[in-house]
Amino acid sequence: MNAIRSLWVFAAVAATAGCASSATLPVAAGTGANPVLPAPKESLVPLINVVTAKGWPAGAKPTPAPGMKVTAFAQGLDHPRWIYVLPNGDALVAETNAPDRPEDSKGIRGFFFKYFMRKAGGATPSANRIILLRDTNGDGIPETKTVFLSGLTSPFGMTLIGNSLYVANTNAIVRFPYVENETHISAAGTKIVDLPAGPINHHWTKNVIASPDGSKLYVAVGSNSNAGENGPAVEESRSAIWEVDPKTGSHRIFASGLRNPVGLAWEPSSGALWVAVNERDELGSDLVPDYMTAVKEGAFYGWPYSYYGQHVDTRVEPKRPDLVAKAIQPDYALGPHTASLGLAWSDGSSLSSTFGRGMFVGQHGSWNRKPRSGYKVIFVPFAGSKPGGLPIDVLSGFVRDNGDAMGRPVGVALDKRGGLLVVDDIGNTVWRVTAISR
Repeated sequence: MNAIRSLWVFAAVAATAGCASSATLPVAAGTGANPVLPAPKESLVPLINVVTAKGWPAGAKPTPAPGMKVTAFAQGLDHPRWIYVLPNGDALVAETNAPDRPEDSKGIRGFFFKYFMRKAGGATPSANRIILLRDTNGDGIPETKTVFLSGLTSPFGMTLIGNSLYVANTNAIVRFPYVENETHISAAGTKIVDLPAGPINHHWTKNVIASPDGSKLYVAVGSNSNAGENGPAVEESRSAIWEVDPKTGSHRIFASGLRNPVGLAWEPSSGALWVAVNERDELGSDLVPDYMTAVKEGAFYGWPYSYYGQHVDTRVEPKRPDLVAKAIQPDYALGPHTASLGLAWSDGSSLSSTFGRGMFVGQHGSWNRKPRSGYKVIFVPFAGSKPGGLPIDVLSGFVRDNGDAMGRPVGVALDKRGGLLVVDDIGNTVWRVTAISR
């Protein structure tokens, strides 16, 4: 009863605090190359505006952009989060969730955050496996669905180099032998390098991408806190992109100060590695915009000491003006609290000429903004090697006005025939977006 009573008190206070922290700007103001960054708004109790996970009723689906259609590529999955398309067209889907994290979100605050995580559909046990989906005849319905890899540890990112498949578990990069067209790998994996994990492991998802020539792996590792509140010691080698030698496991920090980097994609004309980054919470509904950026080698992007360049976060101790002075501004804001996770370059897209050159972005959606933001897939058009226009909605309608979430988009990838595959972790579905004429 005490816990229930406390929950009601917390919810009432959160609602009251939330009224003062509701957005005064549209999401569009926090989007683009020069987002509006108003003064931060801190409160004793953070604004909490989570969705209620429901799943899709029979026959229901999200809403595609005009001229597009959406179909269920695969349904009945177990909390799918990420997707990778192999050269032969097979789609690998990571069925995964957070590992046991006994030191994350402790105390009363932790109790309530875990409660709201369950409400939003993020607390299911991890299946710890990768599913293979094979659509042999190209009709948009896989004829083959098999468990490709099992016994993993909260797997997320996947990438293939030659005959080696690299999987980013939450605690290590592991290599498996790959034989084209096989539907299951039974061989034991070989650990390439340990990744930061441990009893906090706040941002547990680890992503991996191979360099175009296959000589390097780039691994996205998120922070162990929102804004450094757990101290610098537990942030060692986190909030960073690692560069890893896949042969030896030797590694270095390629770029740092990235609170929670997730999606990784190559922009082919410049050869730049792009990343989607989730920024910090609890500075008000209008701050801080998530972003995507071309990653500069050796660059520092501010976290936790500053955001969006050199805007100082006064909550963080100790102060590091020396690092703030080095912080560089990212290339393109994706709106505050949108939880932009998925990232895919558009090469090979058959959607339409509108989506011919740019990045598809899967936005998992906010919990710390009123009204909510994200919960859709967008497309950011590029002019040359940089973003060159406003985002275009590709797939929306995941959340109803009353806060019921039918689904939440996460990973995105283009299939071999140019359709856009979108992983939906609440709907337990992979959606496929194509042009109506196809």
